[in-house]
Amino acid sequence: MSAPLAERMRPRTLEEYIGQQHLVGEGAVLRKMIDAGRISSFILWGPPGVGKTTLAQIIAHQLETPFYTLSAVTSGVKDVRDVIERAKSGRFFNQASPILFIDEIHRFSKSQQDSLLGAVEKGVVTLIGATTENPSFEVIRPLLSRCQLYVLKSLEKEDLMTLLERAVSTDVELKKRHIELKETAAMLRYSGGDARKLLNILELVVESAGEGDVVITDEMTVESLQQNPLAYDKDGEMHYDIISAFIKSIRGSDPDAALYWMARMIEGGEDPQFIARRLLISAAEDIGLANPNALLLANAAFDAVMKLGWPEGRIPLAEAVVYLAASPKSNSAYLGIDTALGIVKETGNQPVPLHLRNAPTSLMKKLGYSDGYKYAHDYDGHFVEQQYMPDELKTTRIWHAQHSPSEEKLYQQMLKCWKERYKEE
Repeated sequence: MSAPLAERMRPRTLEEYIGQQHLVGEGAVLRKMIDAGRISSFILWGPPGVGKTTLAQIIAHQLETPFYTLSAVTSGVKDVRDVIERAKSGRFFNQASPILFIDEIHRFSKSQQDSLLGAVEKGVVTLIGATTENPSFEVIRPLLSRCQLYVLKSLEKEDLMTLLERAVSTDVELKKRHIELKETAAMLRYSGGDARKLLNILELVVESAGEGDVVITDEMTVESLQQNPLAYDKDGEMHYDIISAFIKSIRGSDPDAALYWMARMIEGGEDPQFIARRLLISAAEDIGLANPNALLLANAAFDAVMKLGWPEGRIPLAEAVVYLAASPKSNSAYLGIDTALGIVKETGNQPVPLHLRNAPTSLMKKLGYSDGYKYAHDYDGHFVEQQYMPDELKTTRIWHAQHSPSEEKLYQQMLKCWKERYKEE
């Protein structure tokens, strides 16, 4: 039986590797290390199907060093120690350290990650971790400090088209079929920038076409996927589509749909922590100041899942989902911090006004540090008008209230304090 198309098309060299030119293009950081023949430990963070595993395999092949792989889903501390011992005994003098590739490293427990520290620090192995989750949340600080972090991006349309054209023209099985890519928009849309998903879709569409030549159209793609909604998702990436539907249902204030999509994730074996973490993000990003209790409840649900385990943990998750979906919505804080970050990037390091600076020494006092600062609690209403922004930005507005019932109270307080400054246009 032939291997799946995605496996048959897996690149073997950097020249065949598609995308991630910011890392492996000429002069890029990873390319320089590979060309020099020595790499340091690093973690690859990016969505599914963008080449994390493939890149690790190519690096090991190019450096001609032993390559060990572990899955965080199926491996324990004993497996980690066994691999480290094999790496020690199999290493030759002056040879580059063996590479230990850990897929889904975000699923490793603290004790599993601790068991890696010594070997990584001493150079017994060079660790390459792959994760779809933010490593700062999931990887312990001592291990993260010993690794570089490289972010992989979803593949661009041009990358995906290159992959499709290469597949139909070079794959040993597809070459036999005389395939014409007449329309590709549907395939690209359903793939979501995921190379593996795109090749799975292509393989499914070709198989659905029957014998003979194949002319691929968008209508043909949609029909094939509707008939086999799970077939193109053999490696389980559909949960990224479902989590998107889940979050958008909460944002759209539809608790029925949100519960449905969560049930789909639960039935599919999704990690409860993954769901709980998304609820925290949604509470902060989408509900925000319209109902600040949403973040508290989402955090409580996360804690409850950790304490209760599964399946009981589904109940506080469901409670949080209904509460978030039924809550009023505001993204003013989310927009506010992004606006502030944009201003900082554009204007650089603006000096702190002298009256806001601390003055712990007599020299600083002589220089005017803290001079003229008004202590708000000394004034009626615990407020006194003074400048808090840097001089060049003193009239800049960043936060704009969105006038939900809860947020309206904050807005009215700002109007009372600052008057004209907070009046909306």
